[in-house]
Amino acid sequence: MPIQPSGASGMGGTVEVDLAYCEGLEDLEGFSHIYLLYHFHASRGYALKIEPFMDDTVRGVFATRAPRRPNPVGLSVVGLIRIEGCTLFVQDVDILDGTLLLDIKPYVPEFDAPEVTRTGWLSRKLPGAKKAKSDNRFIRS
Repeated sequence: MPIQPSGASGMGGTVEVDLAYCEGLEDLEGFSHIYLLYHFHASRGYALKIEPFMDDTVRGVFATRAPRRPNPVGLSVVGLIRIEGCTLFVQDVDILDGTLLLDIKPYVPEFDAPEVTRTGWLSRKLPGAKKAKSDNRFIRS
């Protein structure tokens, strides 16, 4: 599994929205990208210091995007291809099958893409990010 949507380029998937919330999808199809917020259901517990993917140095969990968090909430920006009924067809998906979706929000570059001037310890690791895959370090056993 890719560790970020950028490493999932071209990977398609679907998001099944419960019928009770389907009406809330109205007007979403006009957006090319959406945020998916979800629960890291396969992650086991949490630690405040972890060894993240792409690094062999222990880091503070809030300086990482690792799933083993006190509040195991994930965030991905995915491409929205189309909506059929209560099903969203998406691309560039880095989310495990069966993951509980918490919320959907439209991605709006004018609101969501500030000029980035620092990326911390990851600045040295970013060139390999698209090829990095997850391992079992954060999966429940």
